[in-house]
Amino acid sequence: MTIPPRVTLAATGHEPAIELPAIGQGTWFMGEGLAPRGDEVRALQQGLERGLRLIDTAEMYGDGGAEEVVGEALAGRREDAFLVSKAYPWNAGRDTAIAACEASLRRLGTDHLDLYLLHWPGGIPLDETLEAFERLRAAGKIRRFGVSNFDVDDMDALRATPGGNDCAVNQVLYHLGSRGIEHALRPWQRDHGMPLMGYCPLAQAGRLRRRLLDHPEVQAVAAERDLTPAQLLLAWAVRPLDGARDLIAIPKAVQPDHVRDNADALDVTLDDDALARLEAAFPAPTRKAPLDIV
Repeated sequence: MTIPPRVTLAATGHEPAIELPAIGQGTWFMGEGLAPRGDEVRALQQGLERGLRLIDTAEMYGDGGAEEVVGEALAGRREDAFLVSKAYPWNAGRDTAIAACEASLRRLGTDHLDLYLLHWPGGIPLDETLEAFERLRAAGKIRRFGVSNFDVDDMDALRATPGGNDCAVNQVLYHLGSRGIEHALRPWQRDHGMPLMGYCPLAQAGRLRRRLLDHPEVQAVAAERDLTPAQLLLAWAVRPLDGARDLIAIPKAVQPDHVRDNADALDVTLDDDALARLEAAFPAPTRKAPLDIV
């Protein structure tokens, strides 16, 4: 039996190292009425059954509506998931982060998060946020903490803050059409043994997503390997670099065939020709660029 590709979150002073499948499940735009709630719940459950164990959500998504969808999907099976949520930066204070986390836990119907992220850098000092995260960890309400949308300078500031070395992950935008992190941020994180989570690995819905999925070379490379374009792009996003995997992709899916595509991508290993052709069509950056955020 083939073992799906995994990414390791390092041990902390309180938690052992843990391996997670290289593809998880995102929930951005769930709980907003864009799809039937029952379909969203079933999609998350289908993903769990296919090995997509990590579920990522946030208090921002649908003003908590996505967390409620996740809570319904996990009713009676919380132990099947590695659960991630995120706090607004203005809710990241010494006490406000506690209240925000507790509100997320209520919506999710659970007593703890496996990973709690600061959604993006804000005006509240990092030492306050880390103090709150430590209090949440000590109370058993979170197992690990991390950040999202942090660039290299932000990560340096985090590491310089007491407790910052226990940051488990940085979640950032990453797909074939947005490779800016490869120049400076991804090497920084590799040097510090910290993996990435890549949101919107198929690009955000809209023109750019269609440009990627409909790109002639993407379509050709996928067809030659009996893959869908989405499977190709996911397999590319989680490809090993220098022999190691350091990124977990978190695509959102509601339709059953899209969930199957995402799960099946775990079994795809791209050959050198495929990687070279995608590189030629969408070359890596040659200099540092501002962090891409949507």
